[in-house]
Amino acid sequence: MAIGGINHVTLAVRDLDRAVNFYVQVLGGRRRAQWARGAYLELGTLWLCLELDARAAPQVDDSHLALSVNAQGFASLKEAIRLSGARIWKENLSEGASLYFEDPDRHKLEIHVGDLRTRLASCHEKPYEGMEFFDDGEGETPAQ
Repeated sequence: MAIGGINHVTLAVRDLDRAVNFYVQVLGGRRRAQWARGAYLELGTLWLCLELDARAAPQVDDSHLALSVNAQGFASLKEAIRLSGARIWKENLSEGASLYFEDPDRHKLEIHVGDLRTRLASCHEKPYEGMEFFDDGEGETPAQ
């Protein structure tokens, strides 16, 4: 397989200092570099690039970036997010503790306790409408 994981995520922001503050002060990220039009942050193993762009606009669909948190840290991070005034955009209806919220530029984010393995186990017990399961990519053709 050619893809090894996510390399980095870039989010367009309208106010760089405000965005950096949110990701560092509220979510606990580490600022690694900053320049006039952007910043590189670390959130766990995620390399996040914030890029100044006056055209940044909120998504109107359900697209979002989910960030892994452990069960022990979930409650305190959830409280910090709520205290920041972040808008909650969706209630959790799936397995695992989740909080769906927006950053100051209205990027849709989620903190989630769980992973693909726990989600699939939950779905095996209560599948979504029309859901099929494939073991180890069974029936898939690798990219050339």
